[in-house]
Amino acid sequence: MTRIGLLSLFSLFGALPVPLWAEPDVLPSNIQFRRQAVTRLMFDADQNIPLASLRPAKIVDLNLMHPEMLDNSDLTWFIKDGLLQAKAGERKFTSQRWAGGFNPFACYDLTLAEAKGNGSVGIVFSHAKNQDQLSAALQFQDGKVQSLIWNVMARGKEVASDTWQIPSEIHPGPLTLRAQMSAVGVNLFLEQDGRSHLVGYSDFSQHFDLRERARIQDMDFRIHTELNVGATVAIAGASAFFSPGSGQADIRAITNEEGSPLWEEGRLWFTITVRGRGLPHPLQGVFSLNPSVFDLKFEGIIVFDMNDGLYRNELASHIFRDSKSGEWRGWTTGFSALDGAGRAESKSILAIHSTKDPRRGFSLMKARPVGIAGAHEDPHGIYDPQAKKWRMLLCEHGKMYRAGMWESDHWDHDFKRLAGPVDMDSTGTMIQKIGGKHYALFGSADRKIYIRNYPDLSPAGELRVDMPPWNEKTGTRIWPNVIPMPDGYPAPYIALMMDRVNVPGMPKQNWTYGALYLYHGHPISP
Repeated sequence: MTRIGLLSLFSLFGALPVPLWAEPDVLPSNIQFRRQAVTRLMFDADQNIPLASLRPAKIVDLNLMHPEMLDNSDLTWFIKDGLLQAKAGERKFTSQRWAGGFNPFACYDLTLAEAKGNGSVGIVFSHAKNQDQLSAALQFQDGKVQSLIWNVMARGKEVASDTWQIPSEIHPGPLTLRAQMSAVGVNLFLEQDGRSHLVGYSDFSQHFDLRERARIQDMDFRIHTELNVGATVAIAGASAFFSPGSGQADIRAITNEEGSPLWEEGRLWFTITVRGRGLPHPLQGVFSLNPSVFDLKFEGIIVFDMNDGLYRNELASHIFRDSKSGEWRGWTTGFSALDGAGRAESKSILAIHSTKDPRRGFSLMKARPVGIAGAHEDPHGIYDPQAKKWRMLLCEHGKMYRAGMWESDHWDHDFKRLAGPVDMDSTGTMIQKIGGKHYALFGSADRKIYIRNYPDLSPAGELRVDMPPWNEKTGTRIWPNVIPMPDGYPAPYIALMMDRVNVPGMPKQNWTYGALYLYHGHPISP
């Protein structure tokens, strides 16, 4: 085929797997992994994927771009010194200005530059048709922010309200209020001097379901202020965006159907959980990495549609691109069933698919149960051309989670157990080809990363990791995520792992881990 023909093929199919150079026979237990770098993405602004914004310095016609949404409001807004400002006169004023649309999985920021007098300023998520509303507001007195108030209204009636005092670390000066939404709940942060402080959190799915697609279409994001006589407020800006959150976990390479990682412009692609709080607050994120360095980039969010009108935040997914159909397929874990917002649901392994490339932006993948009974987790699968079977390694639920191998003639149904489950606690299951042979790998609670032969899961050793992503005080149930590299990279293997350190102050159950660790692997003499 000509070079032009190859380029056309690449354009048609997007990312193609890069073939590995011929590997010498190597056992995964004889690869030494050494830590190279670590990072934790904590609402990193340079990683944000923008959805909407109110930028005072860029506004030409305020009333056209960001109109007043309350019929009875006559508070006068004006732009001065690059800030959106308002001042109350002889009576109390309330205002809501439109800032953007609404997505229940996004983060929302409002930056307060200055306040004088008494009043409040914040953000509102409004469903005007049925008078449902959620709001977060900073209350200030004599120009000093005193408290954060969270309020939920259903059908025009207040159904929940919480008030938290401002942390002592917050000092006078510009301050950003952040609402990290997760469809069934919210985490509320204050950010100052680049550091995020968790102030409060709330769940509200008992009042209404923000996952409903029809509801989302009728909601918007507003900035809100209520000013007492003579009070003033100056806002530096507001924005809605997807964020890598406060922790990342559950790392999986996006592959072809045989398990080879997909490459595009020298980058690998991963599904990584974006952490919210407990369950079902996390989201399925997508990240990319140039594995010759450590430049993790947050690329998108995926939610799932089971054809019932809901956007579902499932996670722990393995996505592959089917080379024959061109469709994006895979499996995920139905964690959203742990809070069905009034719906009787059970957690299960789901088959997922999409014709749209789900690696960038906001993506919706169709989902349906694969039919494996039980609250299992962490599916990772390949098509084995020798066996002419689809093989899936997952964590089977029982008294503890244990790795088991399943197989089927189909990628999305009729799976039968082939081997296992193993005896020990398991997490982060994966099937990987090393030294020309497939192996099964998984993390564990017993401070080891296990290697098992494929497909019978007989013992094959443990992974050697120098400075593993745990210590004597932290959990060890991490995901190995080992990937062979083509020739020309600084190491023939990499591993991208996470730790299990949670955000302080979150209520239990708290699954807000963790930081991300890059390892290089080199074969050593046995």
